Amino acid sequence: MMVPSRRWFVVAASLGLLAPLALVWTGAVPVLIAADGLWLLLLAVELGRLSSITAGAFLVSREAPSAFSVGRSLPVTYRWTNPRHWNMQVRIRERYPAPLEQEHGMERVVTLPPDTTCLESVSMRPMRRGKASGGRMDLRVLGSLGLAWRQLRVDVPWQTTVYPTLVGASVRSLPTASQRRREAGLRNVRRIGEGRMFESLKEWVPGEDIRTIDWKATARRGKVMSRQYEDERRQHVLMVIDAGRLLTAEVDGRPRLESVVEAALQLAHSAIGHDDNIGLMVFTDEVTHFSAPARGRRALRSVLDVLASLEGKLVEPNYPAAFAYLAARNRKRALTVLFTDVIDRTASEAFVAQVGTLRPRHLPLAVTLRDPALERLALGRPIDLNGAYARAAAEELLRVREEALGEMRRRGVLVLDVLPNSAAKALVDQYALLKRRALL
Repeated sequence: MMVPSRRWFVVAASLGLLAPLALVWTGAVPVLIAADGLWLLLLAVELGRLSSITAGAFLVSREAPSAFSVGRSLPVTYRWTNPRHWNMQVRIRERYPAPLEQEHGMERVVTLPPDTTCLESVSMRPMRRGKASGGRMDLRVLGSLGLAWRQLRVDVPWQTTVYPTLVGASVRSLPTASQRRREAGLRNVRRIGEGRMFESLKEWVPGEDIRTIDWKATARRGKVMSRQYEDERRQHVLMVIDAGRLLTAEVDGRPRLESVVEAALQLAHSAIGHDDNIGLMVFTDEVTHFSAPARGRRALRSVLDVLASLEGKLVEPNYPAAFAYLAARNRKRALTVLFTDVIDRTASEAFVAQVGTLRPRHLPLAVTLRDPALERLALGRPIDLNGAYARAAAEELLRVREEALGEMRRRGVLVLDVLPNSAAKALVDQYALLKRRALL
């Protein structure tokens, strides 16, 4: 599709305004006709040159980061090749993947020098986490005379992933903080003959277990030598996220699930920093994802991929099926961190009945998110009858919630009941405390 430019319309309108001169000066008629004809001829020439430009003539490629994270803008580089012999001005509107947004408006303009390749850098701002595709470009190419535009559509496929914000996790991963965590949580505990990790050799002392004697070392050194072991330091951390209706509600305009994702990411970073194995399970009315605890950056990347595309569903969580699935696939002792909430009596009773089954094999930690709006309503002074009813309902919900939390504590479940905006920090601090106390 080709359309005249604003320049052409302005000049054509100006020629039209000169038409009344023919009424007072007859010599102006041929001049105006010639000018109009010349202007139309120039437009035809321009359209003819633009007609040779097709979508295939645009050689454009994109160099984008493999992934983004919320809160951090990154540049995306485009490589344009102009096969024509004139400067080409191009207006670009691109359909970006849904989580991304251009920092400086939706439309951009680039001028391509003739017969050359140039680079264009665009700063992209991730607005939310997720996975999406895009890349369709709607182009408007201005002719060499500036009299007409040619509209084209070019597809440059783009599949991108936006991870949850990594700012807090990176701060906690500074060397000094990592060193303090290791000193606090990964201190070696030497117990002669116990554990599974070899620490050193020592001379055997009568009274020690003869099974610790290393006969090869004894033969080499000519005296009885025994092996010393230390407690195995690497534990399993399994995060279980309830993505059902309980976490789809918003707190101060932000979904609870976003706070859960942020806290899970912080915990995963901290566990990897402590050299623990990290795993993840997500369920709603069925189990949608399970990855067994594993170590290292590969396990962290697997957790990140799941958290990036995690979405809540307005369905009732199926706790019996989820905990049966968990019991069948994770038999090794693990710190099992359960992200959910207890709001109404029916949901809380179902959850409490199942979470206690994790003891004594595992160490369950239930992370529940408080609702500050509900607490303000329960503590506020009503001004009318409707307000009194609302306060009574809020008090009843909080009472049922406290009963459920108390029942979980009586069954040996650790409970971390926090505000959504402080869940990440509180969870990491709780994990570090459990490490220091060697409760895992």
